[in-house]
Amino acid sequence: MKWGLTKRNETKLNPFEAFERDVKRIFDDFFALEPVDLFDSAWLPTVDVEEDEKSIHVRAEIPGIDEKDLNVTLEDNVLTISGEKKEERKEENKRYVLAERRFGSFKRSIALPAEVKSDSVKASFKNGVLTIDFEKKEVSQPKRITINVK
Repeated sequence: MKWGLTKRNETKLNPFEAFERDVKRIFDDFFALEPVDLFDSAWLPTVDVEEDEKSIHVRAEIPGIDEKDLNVTLEDNVLTISGEKKEERKEENKRYVLAERRFGSFKRSIALPAEVKSDSVKASFKNGVLTIDFEKKEVSQPKRITINVK
């Protein structure tokens, strides 16, 4: 039997592995939100998290915000990006025909997929995109010793 959703690196012995991983990610993302975020109509930056063998890369689109209005913290391997996008001054004699842009405070927390070194974080903010690069902590391998029996 062929499964059309099997990805390259997943085992063919367990076709539900990808489904289980995706459901877990959805629940993790949902419960990582602050309670106010669930019902608030404020905007949240869109975020991409990439992982390779040695590092984690985060990119967040935060257009229209000044760098000075942006806060980025890392605590217990949870990255939090917060800030405020200030509304431009409105003129009294004008009416909006269409108003889709969002303003106000935001806070986005993301649990990183692996432990990272806090002393090697690199971040930049250019053209409305926040880029953060983390170096992963080395995972200690179990030590194996030979015991001589006498």
